Amino acid sequence: MTIPQDGCLLRVFLGESDRWQGRPLYEAIVLKAREQHLAGATVLRGPMGFGKRSRLHTAKVLRLSEDLPIVIEIVDSQEKIDAFLPLLDEMIGDGLVTVERVKVLRYRAAPQ
Repeated sequence: MTIPQDGCLLRVFLGESDRWQGRPLYEAIVLKAREQHLAGATVLRGPMGFGKRSRLHTAKVLRLSEDLPIVIEIVDSQEKIDAFLPLLDEMIGDGLVTVERVKVLRYRAAPQ
């Protein structure tokens, strides 16, 4: 699989406790991206953040949150990201979705 040099970065911000069809939403999104043959996805867990409601979520010991911020990043061509957005829209209730252009410098796997 190749990605054009002028690629697209899809970034999804949600909470760790968000769910879809009985599984964590971030997991469902990554599996759906894989099913759609997108180039790759990474899930990042944030130690602190807040969203639209300005409620602070933090991993500090005295204020342990069970709903830490999650960011999913997916890079592929603009066309494949655009085709994925309607599927993503069905899955996400609360959250933030952004898309930006990126320049892909390298996308390869080590030989096996």
